[in-house]
Amino acid sequence: MKVKDRIKSSIRTQIMGEFFLLISLSIGAFLLLSVWYTRSSLERNSRNNSEELVEQVNFNIESYVDYMENISQIIVGNGNIQDYFFGRDEAAKQAVEQKMREEFQTMLGVHRDISNIILLGDNGRYFINSGGEELNEYARLEQKTWYRKAKEAGKNISLSTSHVQNIVKGQYDWVVTMSRGLQNLKTGQVEGILMIDLNYNEINDLCEAVSLGTRGYVYIVDESGGIVYHPQQQLILSGVKKERLTQIISQGASAVYTDERGEEKIYTPFYSEKTGWTIVGVVYVSELVEGEAVIWAIYFVIAGALGLLAIAMAVFMSGNITKPVKQLEKAMDQAKTGDFTSVQIQVQGNNEIYRLQQNFSRMISQIEDLIQKNVHKEEEKRKIELKALQSQINPHFLYNTLDSIIWMIESEESEKAIQMTSALAHFFRQAIGKSDLYVTLREELEYTKNYLIIQKMRYADKLDYKIEVDERILEHRIIKLVLQPLVENALYHGLKYKASVGMIEIVGYQMQDSIVLKVSDNGIGMEEDFLCHIFEQKKQDGKKHSGIGIGNIRQRMQLYYGEQCEFKIESEKDVGTVVTMVIPYERSGDPNEIPQKGR
Repeated sequence: MKVKDRIKSSIRTQIMGEFFLLISLSIGAFLLLSVWYTRSSLERNSRNNSEELVEQVNFNIESYVDYMENISQIIVGNGNIQDYFFGRDEAAKQAVEQKMREEFQTMLGVHRDISNIILLGDNGRYFINSGGEELNEYARLEQKTWYRKAKEAGKNISLSTSHVQNIVKGQYDWVVTMSRGLQNLKTGQVEGILMIDLNYNEINDLCEAVSLGTRGYVYIVDESGGIVYHPQQQLILSGVKKERLTQIISQGASAVYTDERGEEKIYTPFYSEKTGWTIVGVVYVSELVEGEAVIWAIYFVIAGALGLLAIAMAVFMSGNITKPVKQLEKAMDQAKTGDFTSVQIQVQGNNEIYRLQQNFSRMISQIEDLIQKNVHKEEEKRKIELKALQSQINPHFLYNTLDSIIWMIESEESEKAIQMTSALAHFFRQAIGKSDLYVTLREELEYTKNYLIIQKMRYADKLDYKIEVDERILEHRIIKLVLQPLVENALYHGLKYKASVGMIEIVGYQMQDSIVLKVSDNGIGMEEDFLCHIFEQKKQDGKKHSGIGIGNIRQRMQLYYGEQCEFKIESEKDVGTVVTMVIPYERSGDPNEIPQKGR
C-alpha cells in the first residue's frame, strides 16, 4: 500500500471513529433525556392537575362552611332562642319553646346534611334538634379536645376533626362539628355554645367529587395533624394503615414520598386560611408511568433507526471530507516552492475549503461595505430624528389655536387670549427653537404642559390633566418630543369622542437603573385586535392626523436607547389607555450625541 493511501485511510478511519463515538453518545443521551423528560412531564402535569383539583375541593369546602356559618349566625341571633336561654320568665320560656321546635324541624328537614343542632347554655338549659332529644349524661364533654377548643373560641367559629358525637342520648353519628359561642345579646357575654354536627358523608362527597386517577384520593387534616376526613380513616385510626399527616403540613408544597409498601406517591397540600384545614391530594406515581415500557420500546426503535442513518451518513461524509483535505495538502506542497501564482485548489462541489478560497478575496470589500453601511445608518438616524422633530408642528393645531385666540379677543376675554398666546409661544419656541436631540425631562414636561394648557382652554370643561413626576429625575436627559405626541394621541384618539370629562395623567419615577414614564387617559380605549396591530397603523380610526404616530415614537426610542428601552401600550375598551416607557437612567453626555444601542 502506498504512503498516501495509508495516510488517507488513517484520516478517514479517525473521522469515522469520531463520528461513531459522537453518534453513540448522542443516541444514549437522546434515550435518557427522552425518558426523563417524558416522566418528569407526566409528573409535573399530574402535580399541576392535583393542585387545581385540591384547590377546587378547598373552594367547595369553604363555600360549604360559609353556608353553615351563615346558618349558625341566624340561629344564635334568633329572638326565640335568646328568650329561651336567657329570659327569666318561665312562662315566656314555655311559649317560645314550641316556636323553636317548629323552626328547628323545618331547618333539619331542609338541610339533610345537618345531623344535629345542639344548644347548651351555661345556666344548664339546652335544646337539641326539635326539642325531643335528651343529653347523654355520660358524654363528659369537658374531656373532649374539640369541645374545649370550641369553648375557647368564644364567639368565633371552631371546626372539629371527625368524631363520634355522643352528646345526644341514643345517637352515635360520625360527624364534623361546627361550634360557636351563644351570646347573650342583653349582656354581650358568651353564656353558652351552639354546635352544628355536619354529616360526615357530606364531607366525603365533597372530597370524592374529584378524580386523582384510579387509586388516588384526597384527605383533610387540621392544624395539629388530626384527621378531618380520610377515605381509609378507620384503618389509620386502628393502626393497620399509615399515613403522612403532620409531615405534609410542615412540608407546605408538593412532594414525592414512598409508603410502607414501597410505592411512590405525590402529595399535594393546600392550606385553607378560613377553616385551618389542609386538603391533601395523593396520586400514585405508578399510574403516571404505566406505559413506560411501551415508551422505552418506541424510543429504542427510533434510536436504532437514527443510528443506522447516522452511520451511513458518517461513511459518506468521511469520504467527502478526505478528498478536499488531500487536495489542500497538494496545494500546500506547491506553496513550499515559493511559487504562489501556481498554487491552485481544484475543488468540485461546495465545501468549506472551496468557500474559504472564494470568500477570502471578498473579505476586504465586505469590510469596506460594512463601514459604508454604518455611516449610512448614522445618517439615517439623524434624518429620522429630524423628520420626527419637524413632524411635531401640527398645522391644524396651530390654525385651531389661532382661531380660538381670535374668538377670545372678539369675546373680550383678553386675559385668556394672552394666556393662550403665551402658552402657544412657549410651545413653538421649545418645539423648533432648539436643535438639540436631547432635553431635560423638566424641559420636555414644560413643553407638554404648554400643549395641555392650550388644549384645556380650547376644550374647556371636557379636558383635565395631572402631572406627577418625581423631582429627582427632572434633570435626566431624554430624546426630545416623546411625551407631547403621546398626550396628543391620547387627546385625539381617546378623549375627543368621550362624552364626559377626559383626564390625561403623566407619571414619572425612577425604578432601579431606569426611568419609568406613563401617559394614561380615561378615554374610549381600543379593541384588543386593534391594539395588537397598532404599530402597523398609519391612520387610526380612519382619521388623518398630522402628529407623530405611536409607531414612530417607539422607533425613535429603540433607535436611541436600543435593547434597554421598553415601550408598552395597555388599553381596554371604554376604560382607557396607558402608554409606559422605560428608558435607562443617564445624566451625562453631549445633548447632540447619538448614543450606541444598549449603552
